[in-house]
Order: sequence, then C-alpha cells, then structure tokens
Amino acid sequence: MRHPRPRPRTSARSRPRSLAGQLFAMQVVLVAVVVAGCAVFAYLSGRSQARDAATHRARATTQAVADSPSVHEAVRSAHPSARLQPYAERVRRDTGVTFVTIMDTKGRRWTHPDPDRIGERFVGHIGPALKGRTFDETYTGTLGASVRVVTPVREGGPGGRIVALVSAGIAVDTISRQVSEQLTALLAVAGGALALGGVGTYVINARLRRHTHGMNAAELSRMHDYHQATLHAVREGLLMLDGQRRVALVNDGARELLGLRDASVIGREVTALGLPRALTGALLASEPRVDEVHLSAEHVVVLNTSPVHDGGRRGTVVTLRDHTELQALTGELDSVRGFAEALRSQAHEAANRLHTVVSLIELGRTREAVSFATEELELAQALTDHVVTAVSEPVLAALLLGKAAQANERGVELALTPDSHVDDITGLPPRDLVTVLGNLIDNAVEAAAATGLPGDGAEVAAATGLPRDGAEAPAATPEGGVRPQDRARAHSPRVTVAIQRSRGEELSVRVTDNGPGLPPGGEETVFERGWSTKAGGGIGLALVRQTARRHGGEATATQLPGGGAEFTVHVPTGQEAGA
Repeated sequence: MRHPRPRPRTSARSRPRSLAGQLFAMQVVLVAVVVAGCAVFAYLSGRSQARDAATHRARATTQAVADSPSVHEAVRSAHPSARLQPYAERVRRDTGVTFVTIMDTKGRRWTHPDPDRIGERFVGHIGPALKGRTFDETYTGTLGASVRVVTPVREGGPGGRIVALVSAGIAVDTISRQVSEQLTALLAVAGGALALGGVGTYVINARLRRHTHGMNAAELSRMHDYHQATLHAVREGLLMLDGQRRVALVNDGARELLGLRDASVIGREVTALGLPRALTGALLASEPRVDEVHLSAEHVVVLNTSPVHDGGRRGTVVTLRDHTELQALTGELDSVRGFAEALRSQAHEAANRLHTVVSLIELGRTREAVSFATEELELAQALTDHVVTAVSEPVLAALLLGKAAQANERGVELALTPDSHVDDITGLPPRDLVTVLGNLIDNAVEAAAATGLPGDGAEVAAATGLPRDGAEAPAATPEGGVRPQDRARAHSPRVTVAIQRSRGEELSVRVTDNGPGLPPGGEETVFERGWSTKAGGGIGLALVRQTARRHGGEATATQLPGGGAEFTVHVPTGQEAGA
C-alpha cells in the first residue's frame, strides 16, 4: 500500500523578512559601519595629531635650549658637559620629551639621558642644521625610534656663527601609548553611539512594524497594486477627505459622478471643487449621511459618508452610487403607471358614456344620442390628431397623450399650442425627453390643480397667457359678452404646452400653467434639489435643469404677470447636441 507523500510544510523562516525587519537590519549595519568608519578616522586623525604635537613640543624645546644664555656660556667653557648635562636633564623632565642632546658641530654629544653615551657621535642627521636650518625627522637612535628635531646654536644670536647643535625628541612608543589611551576612550564613545543608535532604530522600526502590520516589501507592493487596480475598477465612486476637508483620494468613479475633470483635484478643499451647495454641505457634515440623493452636474448620486475618528477627526470616507438611470427609469415607470391609470379612467368614463348613449336610444332620443357620441368622439380625436400632426416623435407624442389623460383625470385641461411642431429628433435620447417634458407637465398640472383663477373671462385669458401662446381666446356673444361655457373654460385649471424646433438645431419646450405661480425669488430656487410644494420635497425640476445642462442647454422659470408660471427649456439637438 502506497502512502501519499507528505506535503512540505511552510515554515515561518521561508517567509521573507518583514519590511520593518529588513529596515532594522539595514539600519543596524549602517550605524555600525558609520560608527566604525568614524572610529578609524578618529584613530588615524588622532595618530597624526599626536605626531604633530610631539614634533611641535620637540621643536619648542630645541628652540628654547638653543636660545638659552647659559647654553651659550657653557659651549664656550673648557668642559661643556659638566654644565650642560644637568641643564639638559632638567629641561627633559620639565618638557616631557624623551631626550635632549646638545652636541658640537661634529656631532659629539655633550649631553645624553644615558651618561655613558656622552662623548659618542649623535645617531641621526645633522647636515641641514649645520646649514642653519631647523628640521625634524623620525629616526631610530640609541633610545629607539623617535620623532626628533635638530636646530643650530648661533653665537651672538640670529645670523651668528654656528657653535653647537641641539636635538630633542619623543619616542614613538610614547606617542603610540598616548594614541592607545585616546583610542580606548574613542571605542567607549563609539560603543555608546552604536548602542544608542541600535535602541533608537529598534524603537522606530517597532512603530513601523505596527503601521505596516508586519508585512514585507513585496506584500506592501502587491497591496499597493491591488489598491490601485481596485480603485480604478470599481464603478462606484470613492472619495476620501482628510481632517482639513481636503481631497486625499478619489477614484475614477467619483471623478465621473462629481464631474471632477481636473487632474490636480488631490489636496484641494471641498469648497473649491465647484459642486452644488447641497452636495458640498453633505460632504462637509460632521455626522454620517446615509443614502442621501444629491445632484451633481450630470448625475443623480446616492451619497453615504462615514467620518473617521481616532481621538480626533481624521477625515471622512465618502461612497457614491450612480442613480441617474434608476431615477430616469423611475420617472418612466411613473409615466407608465399614469398611462395605466388614465386608461383605466378612460375605460370607466367610456363605459359611462356608452351607457348614456344606450339609455338615450332606449328612450327614443336617437338624435341626442348621436349628438352626444359625436361630440365626445370629435373632442378625443381632435386632441389625438393635433398631437400626432404636431409631434412626429413617437415617444413625445405618447407622453403628451398620456399626460393629457392624466391631467383630465385631475380636472386640468392640457392643451398643445397650434404653432407647436417637432419632427424626428436626433442627438437627444427619448429617455431625456421623458425626463424634461414629463417633469415639467407634472409640475404644471400639480400647480394648476391646486387652485383656479378668479375674475372675469378677459382677466383669466390675460392671466393664463393663452392668446400669447396661440391658444384660442374666449369667444364673445353677439351682445358683446363672453359665452358661459367659455367663461367656465377660462376659470378651469389649464396647462399649455408649446414644443418647437428652430432650424433643426435647438429644441424649445415651454410649459405654462394658471396655478398660484412661483414664490418670491423662486426663479432659481425651484430648480434646487428638494424644492416642492408638496411635503417631503421633490427632485423633478432639478432633474430637468440637470438634463438640459448635460446636453448644453438651459432651463428657466418665469412668474407670469397675472398669476401662474412658465417654464422654458432650450436644448441643442442634431449634430451639435452634447450627450
């Protein structure tokens, strides 16, 4: 029976050393090399300085002896050694040199630390001194190797005849002993520096190990690569702000959703990004924000913020999700639901009318039944024919018919001006058409259904602006008055839609209602996110302006003089349209 071969176990030793461990080893080696280099340099420098100091001391000693009057007198005496030997020994002890030798011009010694050597020739060079020059050399004499200086003794002072020579020296062993003492102190200092450097390096690397979680350089590099790849791959937006509310990190998704085209956005404050006021306020908030809907320049985004705290505020992590398509789909779904409700209402209304026609026939009122059925058919067909003739774009035509049915359900008349005409639109997606026109009509129907306009027929006609839009004004009776049915029609809630395309380059949409109008200063505030006459706020008009600007257009609102409001949208189409 064959046994499976045991798989090799991965030991901790096979794992590369962590980055902190590698840096610790490198720093310890570096500190050791630096300390050793400094010690060698200090040793060589100290040795050179010791030799120079010895030479300087010997030179000063010889100069002092050569200039001494007692030396000059002793040189002229019959027995110079008797007077010079005690003097030379006293100088040697006082100055700390190894020897002081006074000799005649032929090199015979008059003094020496070893009295037995007196009278013998000096071991070394004396030629330069005989020529009147003081010189130094390292030479091995009777006392061993020494650094020595030889200088002439002149009769009568400088420039006089040379009558003797003086040599003073310090043994090399003495210099080496002094250097060794200095080296011991140097090694102690170097050892202390090495220990202090090692402790400091260990403390720093322990902190680095905590921050890097014990990972090695390859793992950190791989994590960085994964980090960058993840940031660029995720569609959702990720934005990180530091404690001063400046951008510390932003991925491609956040740049797209927030419209941050500038590459130098890192390090800029949130208030300098040019974002909408509400969105900027959410990013600057100190408390968390959960699933808040905001508008950027081109997108509807869902924002979540999470402040980062570690004793103090460290920053904010912001995630962004694109809900532009979802919002558009929601609008389309609302339109479809509206269509369904309108069809249900029309089916119910048609059943009532059919019952009325049948009842009139059963009562023998055939003429009234035909008149009633014909009038209802003509009204419905007239609206359909008008919309289909003026608007050849199927999505737009279907939207207008559906909204007309919805408005009628709420008791609001939706009319299309006679001068409206739009052919096939290119460069503008049908979904954006639904967003713009659907939200404008819904807002106008809501406003018109809220209240009617008081006053006589002329005042109502002027207030609604129907003659200016091309709608038919209330007809006068032969007696000069206004027909009762026209007066009632002028008082009823009404929404007028004008759609035109100028020279195939711009689509113009104008929606007018005879509702209560705009609040004071509302020409701009109505397009802000959250503005609505209903509780809970709305986003429809904000989406209208965002969609228009995304395509290079603009949306405006105007308060009519007699009451009511007018909303106008201009959007480039065709080849010049932006997408």
